[in-house]
Amino acid sequence: MPSLRRRHLFTIFAAALCFAPIAARARDITDSAGRHEELPDRIGHVFAAGPPASTLLYVLAPDKMDGWIRPPTPAEQPYLLPAVRALPTVGRLTGHGGSLNLERLVADKPDLVFDFGTVSDTYKSLADQVQAQTGIPYLLIDGRFDNTPAALRQVAGILGVGPRGEQLARAAEAIFAGVDQVLAAIPADKRPRVYLARGPEGLETGSRGSINTEIIERVGAINVVEGLREKGGLVTASPEQIIAWAPDTIITLDRRFRDSVHDKPAWQSIPAVAKGRVFLAPDLPFGFIDSPPSVNRLIGLTWLLHVLYPDHVQGDLRTQVRDFYQLFYQVTPDDAALDRLLNTTG
Repeated sequence: MPSLRRRHLFTIFAAALCFAPIAARARDITDSAGRHEELPDRIGHVFAAGPPASTLLYVLAPDKMDGWIRPPTPAEQPYLLPAVRALPTVGRLTGHGGSLNLERLVADKPDLVFDFGTVSDTYKSLADQVQAQTGIPYLLIDGRFDNTPAALRQVAGILGVGPRGEQLARAAEAIFAGVDQVLAAIPADKRPRVYLARGPEGLETGSRGSINTEIIERVGAINVVEGLREKGGLVTASPEQIIAWAPDTIITLDRRFRDSVHDKPAWQSIPAVAKGRVFLAPDLPFGFIDSPPSVNRLIGLTWLLHVLYPDHVQGDLRTQVRDFYQLFYQVTPDDAALDRLLNTTG
């Protein structure tokens, strides 16, 4: 009988072990800055340090979002999942307007903070400082445009949504391949000369190699802005410089500029304005060119192909945009929503 009692107790103990909660295992992750971090095996909630990271997090795992950098506008909300439209505004850690209180971050208790974009000593130092003060793991992910497929796979693996990341990464690779196929048929001297106009006056722009204009350069266009800054970044141009650069196409992010540029005497001699080739980039729920410079730029590549190379690109833009939104943003715009989004040509 004692042996039976011991076997009975052992059976109860073994069953209890089966149903007992298992502590989350730790795993070692190396981020794009070479920083080694220990993360829990399962990631619940995530804090995105800036807009590019927030967009990446939304397309991969919207259920893991702590909130938005800024609240979506009424115009943006229909292009987002209903479940995330009313998430709280949590602020940002990086970039202009960084305003997050670290006490608020600690109180929110995210499992992870991550940033997606430039990997430099400045961002590395910030990540180390925030992690030291909060005890929350902080990852830096390389946000270079051509690294988008790899970043989708990397972050999806960290968040435990590998199949979703693989699906989106393959779609990104297909978009890049489609761009290269079009460019292969267009000689370099036949590529458009493009000026990116930012702000209501159109004088803010991006120099060659900047994160703001790399999508224009990736689509094979010539960014006319040169001589204002040695390294890529935002710069201010004068009307005289833009006249001298003589762009044949202008891409703008500002509707006010698009609507008024034909009435500006200083701009009327510029070939792009004279020929009516001023195009307003779509921006719902995220910008097609930057704003932010994240995975949203993938559909910007498709849009730019249709704008810059209409005789070489294949497929219907509306269908391609709808398919992208359905896959990446998990919403399907109806015809009216597509009209609002794409009615942007000057």
